[in-house]
Parts: sequence; structure tokens; C-alpha cells
Amino acid sequence: MSTARLLGVSILCLLLARNSESVSDDVFALLAFKRAIYEDPLSKLSDWNSRDKDPCAWSGVGCSAFNSRVVTLELSNSSLQGFLAPEIGSLGSLQKLVLDHNTFMGPIPKDIGKLKNLIELNLSINQLAGPIPSEIGDMPKITKIDLHANRLDGAIPPEVGKLGSLLELRLSNNRLTGIIPASNESNKESANSNDQIGLCQLSQLTDIDLSYNFLVGGIPTCLQQIQRSSLVGNCFQNNDTSNRPLQQCENEINQDTGKDNHTDKDEQKGLPEPLWLLVIEVIAAVSFLCLLTLCTIIGLRRCRARSSGSEDSAPWTIAVSWKENTVISIDDDHLVNVPKISRQELAEACEDFSNIIGSSHETVVYKGTLKDGREIAVLSLSVSVHYWNDYVELYFQKEEKMARLSHENVAKMVGYCKESEPFSRMLVFQYPPNGTLCEHLHDGEGWQLSWPRRMKLALAIARALRYLHTELQPPFAVAALTSSSIYLTEDYSPKIIDFERWRHLVTKPGLGSVNGGFVNSITDPRHKRFMDVQANTFAFGVILLELISGRAAVSKDTGDLVDGARKHLEQPEEFGKLVDQRLQRQSVNQESLGIVCNVVNLCIDPEPSRRPSMSMIAAILEEGIEASAATLMRDSSLAWAEAELAIS
Repeated sequence: MSTARLLGVSILCLLLARNSESVSDDVFALLAFKRAIYEDPLSKLSDWNSRDKDPCAWSGVGCSAFNSRVVTLELSNSSLQGFLAPEIGSLGSLQKLVLDHNTFMGPIPKDIGKLKNLIELNLSINQLAGPIPSEIGDMPKITKIDLHANRLDGAIPPEVGKLGSLLELRLSNNRLTGIIPASNESNKESANSNDQIGLCQLSQLTDIDLSYNFLVGGIPTCLQQIQRSSLVGNCFQNNDTSNRPLQQCENEINQDTGKDNHTDKDEQKGLPEPLWLLVIEVIAAVSFLCLLTLCTIIGLRRCRARSSGSEDSAPWTIAVSWKENTVISIDDDHLVNVPKISRQELAEACEDFSNIIGSSHETVVYKGTLKDGREIAVLSLSVSVHYWNDYVELYFQKEEKMARLSHENVAKMVGYCKESEPFSRMLVFQYPPNGTLCEHLHDGEGWQLSWPRRMKLALAIARALRYLHTELQPPFAVAALTSSSIYLTEDYSPKIIDFERWRHLVTKPGLGSVNGGFVNSITDPRHKRFMDVQANTFAFGVILLELISGRAAVSKDTGDLVDGARKHLEQPEEFGKLVDQRLQRQSVNQESLGIVCNVVNLCIDPEPSRRPSMSMIAAILEEGIEASAATLMRDSSLAWAEAELAIS
């Protein structure tokens, strides 16, 4: 009996160990998925913590109650931008993968075929490119595949015909070519059902949409009953559907099959080769092999020489990853609406790049004046051409959206510089001439910022963040929102300049470490700022505290501003202890002070999900500050004078 019990305990321990190992595999796969995401403006993955061994509470993740394995991954409409990591195939128990309405790029990984338990796959409305992998036919339980509205090309893999449980197949609005795989013939159903391949084998398939591709040939007999709207916008020959214009079809088909046709013609013309031609081919092959060997030897010697050299000579390293095998097409049309400024013109404007107003290891910021009199700030990215790969270039071009930011309190991007000799990548912004909010508050000039002027700044910054977070799709978050990133015009209007976004560009996937990207390398959640609207809300709360107190966010003398202020923020009667001593007490309206302190409490909530949106925060400030300002000016002649000063 004791032996049986011992055996039972041993089996139970073995099962628990295997289950623990399986859960850890799921955690590994999900973290790899997260690392392949380089923009998460809604912070959907903010609670995906590598130190948390149980992923079941993570956003978008669902687990089995039986063994805690991940069974669903649903992140629809989350504004995620990135790539599909092949490690996703390690989610062995996954039944539902729904990632539609995002901006996933690159290919669908072949490892997706390892998801043997998958029932629903929805990757629609993204920017996935390349062919549909044939491994998609290795998922026996799949009932729904939705890949519509991507940039997929190539033929529909006939392996889809192996998916006997498939009920719904949506491949519309891609660039798929070739015939519909249906039978051994392109347009006839085989008399012998055992010979059928492709879609005609799918007896349960009731919902199919192949519209708006570049499919050719005929419509298989087995698909004659489906709605013609599911087949329109292709290049079929024998059908009664509405095709694409003939020129579109010819251009796409010629581009796709031109090389193959050329090869076929050469093969048709092929004749037995004479002996002298065969000898020449052998000599050419041997010469090529010798040349290849010589190049390999030279390359190895150079690699050894570099590796033995000083580490200082190569300050940047490229992370070797699956992403580098993906070809990204770089197109200057991304920047077609942004003025291109020559390096020579910028050198003249910035006094031969001697007028430096800021620098870091990654960037240098110059101040200058264009020939038309506009003052500019020029951000130059300090990176060698050898380490500027396609992914960084693509990101550089995608950020032309900054030029479309249209708000009076966001500094406008007025141009860019992109040259090869010498290698240059620069962004040009309008430059507000009155310094930063940080300088005015903390460098002895706080007296210029009266209470009405500070409230005016708070309102303007809140409205700018409301515009960035709610009026843009996807939401745009400031990479490092601080009082140093807020510049002031001559009339003390704020202008947000997002220099930090570019300072961290060199650590984006493909140039920096994929496993330890800059977002994951910062441990303090208060400073996980890049593309994070909740972190922007926290940062805005810190700026409000700086406006109230005149103190820096972090100081050697007084420590962390937020930590020191919490004890006063918890008790309304102590709000006054936070007020900047340089302000005249009678000018500080207690009603507006209470409103701002309550807003600060909302913004700096330790739990990001509890922080309100900037729409709500801006509305609270607009209603409270403007009302209290009207009351104050009614009761105080001094307030009238200060308000006039703030507006002037």
C-alpha cells in the first residue's frame, strides 16, 4: 500500500513539474512576443512582467482553469506596432489568437503551425507581408482563419485543404496571386475526390472571402455557390464576377511571374550542349568556387582583426535576431510632406554646428536661425552608417507623423536632413526662444511665473496632452514628459518638444538589444515613459507639482518631489504647505490650488489603470481653474494685474 502511495505521489510530482515547466514556456513565449512590440501607446502590455511567473493575470491573456496554461491571447484594436515573434509557436495550449486592428509588420512566422490546439486565428487589418506559410495547414482544430486587409502575397497554400474543421476563411484585401488551390486541375473538380487538393476538400467551409487580390485562372466548381461579392476584385478568366482593371492585373502578374516565364522559355529552347560549352561551364564554376573561398578567408581575417581591436572603436553593436532576416522596403515617400533641408543649410544656420544647446551619447541638439529668420532646434542622431539598418530607417521615416502634429502647444517639426556623405540623420523643430519651464521654475527665475501664469501653463499643457492622447489615432505619447521638455515662447505659451523619442531611437529593436530594450531596462515604473499615455499622465502630475511648489522633480537636497508631497496631498488643510514661497500668498487662489492638488492625486496614482484620461483631467482643470480665476479677479485688484501680466 505504501509503495502504491509513493508511486502516486511520484506521478503527481512529475505532473506538477511538467505543468510548471509548461507554464514557464508560456511566460517565455509571451515575453518574446512583447519584446517584438516596439510601440504600445495604450500600455496594453504594461503589466507583462518578466518577474511574474504566472501570466494568467496579464492583459489580453486567458488561461485554463485546469492547468494554468495560456489558451487565449486577445489584443484587438490595441494600437500595437511590431512584429510577430516566432516564439509564439511555443504556446502549445493556445486556442484563440486574436490580434486584429493593430500594426503588425513583417511575415507570419512558420512556427504558427506548431499551435496544434488553435481554434481561431485573427490577424486581420495589420501590415503583415510575405506569403502565407504552408505550415498553416498543420493546425487540425482550426475553425476560423482571418487574414484580410494585410499585405500578404504569393499563392494560397494548398495545405489549407488539410484543415478539415475549417468553417471560415477570410483572405480579402491582400496581394495574393496564382490560382485558387482546389483540385488537380485549375478550373475543374476532379472526379476522384481522393485526388482533390486545396479548398475543395473543406466540406465544412461555409464562409469564404477571397475578394480584392490578384488571383487568376478560373473559379473552381466547388466554389461556384459562394457569393460573387467574395470573389470580386481579382483577375479571373472564366467567371461572371467583377474583376480588377486589366492593366492592374497585367502589371501584378508580370511582376510576379516574369522571372519564371523567362526561365521556362529558356528551358523550352534548351538543346544538347556541345563539349566546348560544357568545358567553359566547368572552368567558370571552378573559378567561382576559388573566388568564393578567397573572399571567405579575407572576411574571416578581417573579423578576427576587428574582434582583437579596442572595444572603444565599436561603441554600437547590432543584435542578431530573426528580425534581421526580414527585408524592409525603405521609401522616401513616407516623408513626402516634410520639407527636406540640406546639411549645408543647417550648418550655416547653426554656426557650423558649433551652437550646441544639448547633447547625450545618442544625440546632439543645435540651435540655429534659418535664412527666413525662423529659429530652429536641430536634433542630430549620433550613429554610424554601419549600424543604421533598415528597421531604424523605417522608424525614422514613420516618425514623420510628428510633422502632422497640429496643436498650438506642440512644437512643430519643420523639416529633416537625410544625407549619405557625410552620413546624417537630423530632425528640425521650431525653437521657442524663452527657455524651458524647468529653467524658469528652478534656476532662479520663478518670480516671472505668477500664479495666474502658472495656471495658464497647466491648462495649456493639459489641452496639448488631450490632443495627443485622444484626438490622434493611434494615440501619441511624449517619450519623456518633463518640465525640461516644455519650452516657452516670448509670451510664456508652452511648446512641447519630444527630443527623448529620438534619443532612444538607437536602442530600438534591430540596433540595440532586443532582449534588453530600453523600455525593459528601466526599473522605476515612473520612468517607463516611451509611448505610454498613463506614464504621461503621471508626468503631468509631477509638472503640476513643480508649478505649485517651484521645486524640481528630483533634487539632492529635497529628494523626490512626489514622495515628499504625498503627505500634504492627503490632507486638504495642508495644500498650502506645497506652495512656492516666491509667490505672494494673496495671489494664490485657494480654490484653484485645491483643484490642482486633487488632480495631482489622480495623476500620480501608483496603479496606472486608475489614472484618468487627459480628457477628464483637462475638463476638470478647465472648469475649476477658469471658474476660480473669475472669482479671484472679481475680488482682488492685484489678481487683475497679475492676470494681465500672465496674458501679456
